[in-house]
Amino acid sequence: MHQSSLVLLQGGPDDLPQVWALPPGGCAEPVKILRHNAYEHFEFTHEYRTLHGEAMPVYRWTYRTYIAE
Repeated sequence: MHQSSLVLLQGGPDDLPQVWALPPGGCAEPVKILRHNAYEHFEFTHEYRTLHGEAMPVYRWTYRTYIAE
């Protein structure tokens, strides 16, 4: 059974959750999240934080790219 990897997101749009589930296969660098007509890009900070007893990698928002029509 495949499990998703949970990461903590810092910065970026206010409506994104703090905890994000990545698809099976582990953490990607960078994390790219489709939101409306753009991608939000997050990069690994090389930090881990414990939330609910689980150590999660921290990813910080770096920039947004828009999807061409």
